[in-house]
Amino acid sequence: MTTTAPAEAAVQQSPPGTAEKAPRRRPGRIRRIGLPYLLLLPALLLELLVHLVPMVIGIVMSFKELTQFYIRDWGTAPWSGLDNYKVSVDFDAPVGEALLHSFLVTVAFTLLSVGLCWLIGTTAAIYMQDTFRGRGLLRALFLVPYALPVYAAVITWVFMFQHDNGLVNHVLHDQLHLTDKPSFWLIGDNSFYALLTVSVWKGWPFAFLIVMAGLQNIPGELYEAAALDGAGMWQQIRRITLPSLRPVNQVLVLVLFLWTFNDFNTPYVLFGKAAPEAADLISVHIYQASFVTWNFGTGSAMSVLLLLFLLVVTGVYLALTSRGRRAADA
Repeated sequence: MTTTAPAEAAVQQSPPGTAEKAPRRRPGRIRRIGLPYLLLLPALLLELLVHLVPMVIGIVMSFKELTQFYIRDWGTAPWSGLDNYKVSVDFDAPVGEALLHSFLVTVAFTLLSVGLCWLIGTTAAIYMQDTFRGRGLLRALFLVPYALPVYAAVITWVFMFQHDNGLVNHVLHDQLHLTDKPSFWLIGDNSFYALLTVSVWKGWPFAFLIVMAGLQNIPGELYEAAALDGAGMWQQIRRITLPSLRPVNQVLVLVLFLWTFNDFNTPYVLFGKAAPEAADLISVHIYQASFVTWNFGTGSAMSVLLLLFLLVVTGVYLALTSRGRRAADA
């Protein structure tokens, strides 16, 4: 009793200011809460400077009559209101008709490229799940097209598609005799298939990488139980693999769609500034409308329309996939 009494007395006789020290911890707590936002501030500022500021400037330019006469000081270009947008969507006029044709070509090209990339990548990833000798080397070789710089890879295909001494014509015409004469791959209707080939060759390793990572999360016991129940390979893929990969495939398809629809490097390096009509993707078409005809107002309006289209497609896709996910969980 004699040892606790002084302690209790010390507690009771503590200075009145000590009870007020608890609220002083609040600034430190605020600093801890604000630290993540402070660390994100440089990335947000760079994002603002690199993407958002040019986007806002492009939107402003779409409402101006900005031609080569105002390049030196584009701020003095007169306002045109919605005239640039009206010209772009007037499909009976030459400008609108050409934009519509480019849009349809881009849609067809994107659907085929994304579908083939997903199919080839998924097939290769499922095949690579089996353990065999040399699997690691084969996986590394599959990723080479994705790891190569875009310009180096596409320029290589340019030489391969040459009419007289290209490897493609040498194999198809000289060795396999599948064509009557060497084909022109970089002009005419064949340019679409050349562009699609390069895009699929360059894009399917990304699908392979993502699907292969998703397959690691599927328990092997599911396949063993399905095999004991008599399920074959195709039934296992249909009942186990594809349903388990649904969240991965939803993100993968969206990313591939956005990348392919906005792809500029591949057609530009493959065909140059003037792409053939059959391979006139909308990214190159907007470039021609802006930097070849020097009508930056119309080109900016086309870019804004493209942005709105991609935002609508992305929103609808995310809404449909989230609804399907909730229905599957229910």
